Parts: sequence; structure tokens; C-alpha cells
Amino acid sequence: QVHPVESGGGLVQAGDSLRLSCAASGRTISMYRVGWFRQAPGKEREFLASINWRDTTTAYADFVKGRFTISRDNAKNTVYLQMNSLKPEDTAVYYCAVKNYWYSQQYEDWGQGTQVTVSS
Repeated sequence: QVHPVESGGGLVQAGDSLRLSCAASGRTISMYRVGWFRQAPGKEREFLASINWRDTTTAYADFVKGRFTISRDNAKNTVYLQMNSLKPEDTAVYYCAVKNYWYSQQYEDWGQGTQVTVSS
């Protein structure tokens, strides 16, 4: 099992940037893919971006392309989400999650989330 821990959230103004971190501990050697998600009050959780742990292949939701960038630091077992040009509608709790195997149908391990609030 992997234990992801998110950090870097906070209160910012529209147009600002934030970098979220997802530090993984536990059985990190088996990690296959790490994803970022968010959930705003009263809304469904939505996928933002993901990155393969070994070959850095990335995927993005269309609505964040050009504003959000996912990256990883293997030495630190950490995945980052750089968020630029933030908007009030980006306000949500942001989660990272881990798929442990290439055949995993869903993300198995989830962090507790970090709050991002964007004021207008």
C-alpha cells in the first residue's frame, strides 16, 4: 500500500499560481501511475492530470490543459501539480491518488486532500 500526502494548498487570488505536492510513502516501488483530482462542494470528483511513475507519460483533462502541469521527482517520491492562472472556479479540495499496477482499473490509494481556495 502507498500512502500519498498532499500539501501546498491555500488561499490565493484569481490569477495567482500554486504548486501542490503529493509525497508518497510505503510501497512506492510498485507505483504505476499517480493522478490529481479535485472535488468542489456539491460537485462530483473530477480528474485533472496523471503521470506514469516510470516513463513520465502524462494525461490531462481538457479544461486544465495549458494551465496545470504535472511532474514528478523520483528521488523524493513526490508528484507535483503546478497550477497557473487560477480562477475562483478552481476552488476545491485537491487529492492525489495512486494506481499500483498497470492493470489497475481504478486508483487504489488516496490522500486526505488539500484545500485550494481562489478568491475573485
